[in-house]
Amino acid sequence: MGNREEKRNLETIPVGSLGIIALEGCRPLGEKIDQYLVRWRAERESEHKDSLAFSGYQRCSYLLKTKVPRFGSGEAKGMILESVRGHDLYLLVDVCNHSLTYRLCGQENHMSPDDHYQDLKRIIAAVGGKARRITVIMPFLYESRQHKRTNRESLDCALALQELVQMGVDNIITFDAHDPRVQNAIPLHGFETVQPAYQFIKGLLRHVRDLKLDADHMMVISPDEGGMSRAIYIANVLGLDMGMFYKRRDYTRVVNGRNPIIAHEFLGTSVEGKDMIIIDDMISSGDSVLEVAAALKERKAHKIFVFATFGLFTSGFDKFDKAFETGLIDKVLTTNLIYQAPDLLQREWYINCDMSKYIAYIIDTLNHDSSISDLLNPNERIQSILTRYKNGTLYPA
Repeated sequence: MGNREEKRNLETIPVGSLGIIALEGCRPLGEKIDQYLVRWRAERESEHKDSLAFSGYQRCSYLLKTKVPRFGSGEAKGMILESVRGHDLYLLVDVCNHSLTYRLCGQENHMSPDDHYQDLKRIIAAVGGKARRITVIMPFLYESRQHKRTNRESLDCALALQELVQMGVDNIITFDAHDPRVQNAIPLHGFETVQPAYQFIKGLLRHVRDLKLDADHMMVISPDEGGMSRAIYIANVLGLDMGMFYKRRDYTRVVNGRNPIIAHEFLGTSVEGKDMIIIDDMISSGDSVLEVAAALKERKAHKIFVFATFGLFTSGFDKFDKAFETGLIDKVLTTNLIYQAPDLLQREWYINCDMSKYIAYIIDTLNHDSSISDLLNPNERIQSILTRYKNGTLYPA
């Protein structure tokens, strides 16, 4: 990655002065992204940088000051505390940050995804159409699990996307959307769903020594039929075989809003003695992924590594602690795209995959109106890190 900043020596004129608005729940990630952009732009030599088109190109921070104060009733308003006229704005929002609270009639209330989404709309409304362009970077796509209609039910994700573009949002960038087909709701607007495959592979190789990266010693597993394409991609770039579980559900009962799973059935070749990579878009409670790990251990799998873009851990970490102690799982890798509880980062079984540099590349490139195609296809970078691992030149993090 060393010469990658050089390769992105972007000569095109910026769309507008770069502005980043990190909503409160996304502040730490926004600050890390900002640091990369400030450093790159300070180092970047451009013969045009004194011209009018590059005004405000090098600044000590691209983060704009905003706030969302609340009334005693819990209602709120969005405020932008500096000018955004003519800016190319990037709004960062983490709808999964459950650590934030507000006062509601004297009670402390935790912010839900609905609250975060509403705050995003408040900030867009405060922009008041003055920005040159608005891009929303929403790593966990709001309501993305409600992506298709099976009964008489609302299609919340499609509604939210339509609402955002009606408010003047030009592009929406998300990570590992539960079902990328939700973009059919806004066919005339930009919608990118980005895969963190490279960051997962880098995280694993940096922290785990002596892996044998070939089809005889390793396999990629999709825990359900919905996540097949993720597993196929990782298996292909690493040159491994793939297996899949499908869920047998009891359709006569509904528990916690869904039909309970009776069993996980496996499709694929023998897993005996091989290391497993289980890849999924999210760990919610974690039950599903741990059941899959147990089923693989019954089939005599060796080490088990779990890749999940979003680690929600809605039931806490105890069951993962127990699974690690009993040797059921070896490592769990999730990204910092959503809120991570401080005690998650201390866990011995946990590897954090930092996405801030990657998002900074995407913002930097889009601000110059350049193509991000090469950033969305990390195959080249994956091959180079594999070569370094095999040569023993990839040092631990």
